[in-house]
Amino acid sequence: MAQLHSLKSVREMLGLSATTVSRLIDAGFVAPRRGPRNEYRFSFQDVVLLRTAHRLQAAKIPPRKIVKALASLRAQLPEQLPLTGLRISAVGADVAVHEGGVQYDAESKQMLLDFDVAPAGSAVAFIARDSERAIALAGSDGERAAPGMSAPPPAAIDLAHARALEASDPRAAEAAYRAAIGRDPRLIDGYLNLGALLFEAGRLDEALRVYDAGLAQASDEPQLHYNRALALEDLHRDDEALAAYEACLRLAADFADAHFNAARLYEQHGNRQLALRHFSAYRRLQR
Repeated sequence: MAQLHSLKSVREMLGLSATTVSRLIDAGFVAPRRGPRNEYRFSFQDVVLLRTAHRLQAAKIPPRKIVKALASLRAQLPEQLPLTGLRISAVGADVAVHEGGVQYDAESKQMLLDFDVAPAGSAVAFIARDSERAIALAGSDGERAAPGMSAPPPAAIDLAHARALEASDPRAAEAAYRAAIGRDPRLIDGYLNLGALLFEAGRLDEALRVYDAGLAQASDEPQLHYNRALALEDLHRDDEALAAYEACLRLAADFADAHFNAARLYEQHGNRQLALRHFSAYRRLQR
């Protein structure tokens, strides 16, 4: 039987206030079990769900808005689609849902655009603002650059073009990412973004091949190992996913999300000692 967690341990683990947890429960967003003394007992799914709220709180979203946005979102989802299957993050002052290469406001459903913030724990790695600024100044064809700024390389132009196309034309975005990687096989952001695009489209085997290709060029890139672990986990290849999370952590011991996901998988497979070790590391990193 999977381990259940007390309210105290969940609060310590995630850094959420008792008020926020209570409001999430009252809104029906989380439904923990009751223990023999009527105390709350949280499953791993509950913990993952509450962790989303923690991330939004850390992004300075007010607790009232967290509860309202996530409760509103959950009310519009079919029962067979658990909220933990979506990626949710803060974009400015909004609560954003990332689905199928598009991000939209959880309450208004309006599309949101943001090139600065990559959601914590997500499979997506956005390219840096400086690169996009250079590309914008260079012009759409990349022929002209602003005074004092050299024109960006063609691979960087392909990368920015691909990112801009994701929401409107995923197929064209995929082609542009592949072109960028073809021009520069060591373009790590190309592998990360292309893999994420394929991952979100449910093309998990293809995403895995992209991450493997990226690791052949840069085996020391922890984000590639992490994203590869996500794909393996969704393919139900848990042992390989754990190995990939551990590879990520050997390169970046402070990768909090890798600790969290590894802990969750170890717990599911009955290895409580390793689950505790990774959860402890995750908690230390959240302080």
